[in-house]
Formats: sequence, C-alpha cells, structure tokens
Amino acid sequence: MKIFAVLKKVCNLNKHRYINLSPPQLLIIVFVSFALLGTILLTLPFASTETVSVLDALFTATSAMTVTGLVVVDTGSAYTLFGQIVIMCLIQVGGIGIMTFAVLIFMMLGRKIGLKERLVLQQALNQTSAGGIIRLVRKIILFSLIIESIAFLLLAYRWIPEYGWAQGLFTSVFHSVSAFNNAGFSIWSDSLSQYVGDPVVNIIITFLFIVGGIGFTVITDLWYTKEFRRLSLHTKLMLFGTLAINIIAMFIIFTLEYSNPNTLANLTFGEKAWASYFQAVTPRTAGFNTIDIGVMETSSILFILFLMFVGAGSTSTGGGIKLTTFIIIILAVSTFIKGKNEIVVFRRSIDQKYVYKSLAISIISILFIFGSLFILNITEQGDFLIILFEVISAFGTVGLSMELTGDLSPIGKCIIIFIMLLGKLGPLTLAYSLAKPKVGKIKYPNEDVLTG
Repeated sequence: MKIFAVLKKVCNLNKHRYINLSPPQLLIIVFVSFALLGTILLTLPFASTETVSVLDALFTATSAMTVTGLVVVDTGSAYTLFGQIVIMCLIQVGGIGIMTFAVLIFMMLGRKIGLKERLVLQQALNQTSAGGIIRLVRKIILFSLIIESIAFLLLAYRWIPEYGWAQGLFTSVFHSVSAFNNAGFSIWSDSLSQYVGDPVVNIIITFLFIVGGIGFTVITDLWYTKEFRRLSLHTKLMLFGTLAINIIAMFIIFTLEYSNPNTLANLTFGEKAWASYFQAVTPRTAGFNTIDIGVMETSSILFILFLMFVGAGSTSTGGGIKLTTFIIIILAVSTFIKGKNEIVVFRRSIDQKYVYKSLAISIISILFIFGSLFILNITEQGDFLIILFEVISAFGTVGLSMELTGDLSPIGKCIIIFIMLLGKLGPLTLAYSLAKPKVGKIKYPNEDVLTG
C-alpha cells in the first residue's frame, strides 16, 4: 500500500510540474525528447552499416527532427534501411510538427483537446490566436499527405525504371518526404547532382519544398479564398515576396556562376538554367543541391548566406527568420525614411507590435549566430566563410554545407546541434521559455535619445 501512495505522490508532482510549464517550455521538452528517441533508435546495431557514435547519432536525429539536412555521416551508406526509415519518420514528425501529430493521435483516440494543448499548438504553429487551431491542424495533415503522395507517384514513375521496384519506391517516398518538409536529406552522397539537368526531378523536388516552405496558413487561405483582394495580408506578402526573391536569386546565380568552370561553365544552356533555378530556391531552407556549393564564387556564397538567413514562411516546414519578418523590417525602414508614422501595404496597415517582434527575432538570431561563430572559429579548423556558412545553414535549417560538417569537432557538433534546434523552434520560443513576458501597467514619461 505504501508503494501505491508513493507513486500517487510522484504522479501528482509530475502533474503539477506539467501544468506549470509554459507552452514554449513544453514545446522544447517534447522536441528534445523526440530527438533523443531518434538518437536511441539510430544507435541500435541494425540501424547502421558501420560504427556510429552516440554524438553522431544525436547530430543526425536532431538534423532530421529540425528538418535541416546537415550530416556527419553519409545517410545512404552509413545507415541501413531501418536507419533510413527512422530518419524519414523524424523528418516527417519534425517538419509537420510534433504537436500536430499529437493532436492527430488525440483525435483518433477520441480525446478532448484542452486549452493547454491549444496554446502549445498556437506556439508550435506560430499563430496569433488559438482560435481555429484544430481545424488548421486537420488541414495541415490532410494537405501534407496528399502532396507527398502525388509527388511519390511521380518520382516513382521516374525512378522505378532506373533503380527497380524496391529501391525505386523507397527512393521516391524518402525524397518526397524530405523535400516537402524542407529537410534536404538524400540517400546519395552528392545530393541530386546527377539530376542537374533533369526537368522531372527539378520540377517535382523544387515544387515540394517551395510549397512546404510557403506556409500552411498561406496554402489554406489560397484554397478557400477565390479572389485575390480577399486574401489575407500575410498571404499576399508571402506570394509576392517568394516570387520576387526566387526570380532575383535565379538571375543573380545564373549571372555570377555562368563562367565558373567548377559549376555552370561546362553545362549546356538548359542545364545552366535548371541549375541556377535549383540553387536559387534551395537556400530557402530546402538543403538539396545539384551543383557543388563549395566551389561556387564567393559572391554567390554571400548571396546564399542572405537567402538562408531570411528562410521560408511562417507556419511552414522551413526555418530562418522567415520571409515576412524580413519584409516587415524593410517596410519599417522604408516608412521611416519617407517620414511616415504608419506602415501601409496592400491598403492595410501593420501594427507596431509586429515590427517589434520582427526586430526581436532578427536581433536574437544575429546574437546567437555571432556567439556560435565566435566559438566555432576557436574550436574548428576552417576558413571564416566556411564556418559562417555552416552556422547560418544550421540556423536556417537549410542543410547546405561547404564540406565542413563531417570534420566538426565534438564541441563543434554540439554547437551546431544547438543552432539547429534554435532555428527550428525559433529564437522567441527559446527566449519565452527562459523568461515570462509581463505586460507593464505603469507608463513613464518620454524622453529623447540621440541615435544614428
């Protein structure tokens, strides 16, 4: 009887601790728990074809959960079919969201989803309110499965004749899941370089990670809204921003790399166009590549750094500070230069709190990137640009690398693991988990401060 009494006290203690956890704290705990579970599965003897250390398994599991794509061991050769399936499942759960799958299980079991769970979902999906959050979750799951299934069938039609039924089917499903969730994991050591001029692979893979990176709220808005003028401001900004940045990026990379003998110079004009297009859209957190990133021009690398830092859209499978965050900062700067007091775009004004939030996200991100870069320049052997590329790729959950990942020291791997988690969960989620924001009730008098 005493044993049951002790267990009851422990359960009650855990219950109170759970209730006291804020949504950001709970989200971080659940995410890290799944990464550790993936680590355990990847260290099983039948999960790998060679000896994989616990740290390397943790790195791989975290990279998959954060849908980054950075790897310290080759996915296709170091892991067995079981290990690759574990990685694929981690990508799916991490991309669509742990809490999204948790809600799906709750609904299947007929469990009621309370306010606590809705608040965690709101935090996980980066929504402004908890209203309609369950309906959004249903749409996310349904849409994801439909898109991945269609892409799987199309890729299978392309790859089964080349690799046979068994390998062709698995290759198709693995890359469909990896691409839609912006993970960048591939079972080939050179990613998709062998398909640099293949229209089918280029179109399907890029379609997957562009749709996955544009954001589920945008997709839902487009699905149910028939007129452009009725679309939400967020959707309009994402559509115009994505189109503009992709076209500009393709033109810049095509121009800068056209005569580079290590990248585009030896390709046909059609292959150059496909390669430029692919490398222009993949830094938006996708992580695949069809040419060697490490031998691109320095100017191209710098531009890709900018694309990786900006990232994809909110409520998407991608990372970065998010495209709308960048757009709001640009609009705020433009508004200040013009001497106006209100940010107006598409005949809608943007509340000042979103400017503060965008600045907070950007500044916190830069500080973490700077801190990580400082430590890695002490612990790692490599050029400054190569290390900077690795850090921003990890933060943006991109997965592109200039061949540094496999040579990272144990400390370097731990730093990159932390940055991948930060990039996926978001800097504000981490900040909110460490502090409890309070709304001040006291207003103080204004005073001028000299700036600039």
